[in-house]
Amino acid sequence: MFSKPTRSQVLALAAIFQSCSLVSRLAHTGAAEAHKMQFAMSTLLNQNPDSLQELYGSIDNLHAGMATMQAFLSNTNTAADLKEQEREVINYVMSSIHLAGKLSGDSRMLAQIKDGVENANNQAQHFSITHENVYSNIAALYQDTISKMRLRIQVLGSGVYLQQSAVATRIRCMLFAAIRNAFLWRQLGGKRRHLLLQRKALLEVLSND
Repeated sequence: MFSKPTRSQVLALAAIFQSCSLVSRLAHTGAAEAHKMQFAMSTLLNQNPDSLQELYGSIDNLHAGMATMQAFLSNTNTAADLKEQEREVINYVMSSIHLAGKLSGDSRMLAQIKDGVENANNQAQHFSITHENVYSNIAALYQDTISKMRLRIQVLGSGVYLQQSAVATRIRCMLFAAIRNAFLWRQLGGKRRHLLLQRKALLEVLSND
């Protein structure tokens, strides 16, 4: 037996789903909604929020992620029955959670990420949170840290877009945001088995928002 998922866990989980959906959108179309990208970057750059309210703001900011998560949790079909992009998003979510777990035990890499994100956050204060330089610095930090871990997330999509440096940069940033929120989800007590064994309980929490 283990505790039922909490609202805080569900919010963090929705943020993971939302960032991973943006990864898929970028990989297949080369673009994604600017306000969702900005929100994902804000959750990544805010390393020490006083509360989830400060980190996520209005529940409306997570609407897309909650809808994607609800569709996944409500689906009783096998993985083979899911649409290709749906499977890709779920793979990104599970991989982000796995990497967050591995990252939690690597104090050296965590310190490197902390310093790199702080630098990017300072830069964002002078420009904007979605300035090209901020995207580039976060993407470079991802390559210097997360990309060097044993498990690497393979992003699928259109080669036309994946080969564009600006798109690849944004994809790395969205993956980084997903892993950051997965790290928080774990800190809040989230477990992979929640997604496997407590779908109904997660849906109940979702229905209350």
